[in-house]
Amino acid sequence: MENVSKGQQIVNIAFKEVGTKEEPKNSNETKYGKWFGFNGVAWCAIFCSWCYSMAGFPLPNIGFKKGMAGCQTAVKYFRENKLIVSVDKLQVGDLVFFDWNNDGRFEHVGLFNGWRDKDLLEAYTIEGNTSLTNQSNGGEVMSRKRNLSAINCVFARPK
Repeated sequence: MENVSKGQQIVNIAFKEVGTKEEPKNSNETKYGKWFGFNGVAWCAIFCSWCYSMAGFPLPNIGFKKGMAGCQTAVKYFRENKLIVSVDKLQVGDLVFFDWNNDGRFEHVGLFNGWRDKDLLEAYTIEGNTSLTNQSNGGEVMSRKRNLSAINCVFARPK
């Protein structure tokens, strides 16, 4: 069997989920929330926790036994544990936390899935609970293209 990196295994799991939507619409109810034991809440971080776990690399307790459910708590954890990486060191499977308002509060997280154009910092991500009309609570797993130079981001690589 081909030796696939940890990050690629995580992204492979996530990619199979693209198109999955919460049911019913606008409920935040998902299989990810059911698995996590915290359903009906914003689920981008829960989705990332699920992907890591399904790939065989469960996140540590980042406020919850099965990983993370909130971006603020997660960014604090990754900073305190010196697991933040710079944009030039991003690897497939790393976490990308987004601060849409540039106010220091991170509202969303997704998985880095490679560069579209590294010089322009255009990246591919896979994100849970997003849409083209609501970046952070859109109700769907999507593959997105993000210009990381236009958004305040923090990048983390869990152990």
